[in-house]
Amino acid sequence: MDRDRAPVRQLLHAHAARALEPHEAAMTEATIRFVADHADCLLRSQLSGHLTGSAWVVNAGRTRTLLTHHRKLDLWLQLGGHADGDPDLAAVALREAREESGLTRLRLVSPAIFDLDRHWIPERKGVPAHWHFDLRFLIEADPGEPLVVSDESHDLAWVELDRVATLNPEESLARMVRKTQAFAR
Repeated sequence: MDRDRAPVRQLLHAHAARALEPHEAAMTEATIRFVADHADCLLRSQLSGHLTGSAWVVNAGRTRTLLTHHRKLDLWLQLGGHADGDPDLAAVALREAREESGLTRLRLVSPAIFDLDRHWIPERKGVPAHWHFDLRFLIEADPGEPLVVSDESHDLAWVELDRVATLNPEESLARMVRKTQAFAR
């Protein structure tokens, strides 16, 4: 499992070397420590926390993002899910985006981490509360392609970036909106 962490470590150290906002920099350092300390960081069986891969899906003009109304958390969020042992977190993000949206024409904009977040997941159905160390990747899709709502969500919607905060005002999403707007310039 140690060699499986090598690609994740490389991604994390490259992300840490970028100019990040202080809070994201601190979460990145915490994630680097977590990966170093837990050989099983890619598995859900690591009950203190584990790695996840998320897709910040945007249109080609970078004016809209695809959000899911998450069934379990009852929040509008980006698409994503558990690594389940896969050290290629960009592939995890792409897989989750396909499974959760029905989209088939997805394009990974960059193999580098777009954003990183560490968030607390409450206890649910016997699974103790734990951390998600979420590596997020920028993915482009066509809003004209039909969406298919999975059983993991209540709904899917393409949302104008300036309206994201009306659905979910959390800093985690606001930071990705700011990055997307800066990226589009």
